[in-house]
Amino acid sequence: MTIEQKPPFPPFDEDSAKQNVRMAENACNGRDPEKVALAYTVDSQWRNRAEFPQGREQIKAFLQRKWSRELDYRLIKELWAYDNNRIAVRFAYEWHDDAVNWFRSYGNENWEFDENGLMKTRHASINDMPIKESERKMRWPKGPRPEAYPSLTELGL
Repeated sequence: MTIEQKPPFPPFDEDSAKQNVRMAENACNGRDPEKVALAYTVDSQWRNRAEFPQGREQIKAFLQRKWSRELDYRLIKELWAYDNNRIAVRFAYEWHDDAVNWFRSYGNENWEFDENGLMKTRHASINDMPIKESERKMRWPKGPRPEAYPSLTELGL
């Protein structure tokens, strides 16, 4: 039996924590639930708004529902803090619904990792703010945010 591993491994330093945050952002901007779920332990536990997915299969189903509702999704994550096997992140993402009502969602996540670098716990708190399409700040082609694209801090978010 092969042990699943996903570097970087805890304990995290600033560089490895930032690397982990950017990898998570890139994966989510790719919007592939199968791929994203591989970053989590098979029994991972989430809290996301009023939903509490447990395990990869529920996480995949959650992400499929999310990205079918949140269209033209663009996400930026930023490291807030780290210690040993935990990372705290702040984030914002922009999206629209099927009636083309735009939103910017703000939030914080607390992550806990196992020794193999897989996330075993994710707690997210998120607030949605309606915005006009002209107020969007996250404008890049579908997929990962370009390396030179501004961070949340640089965008004033």
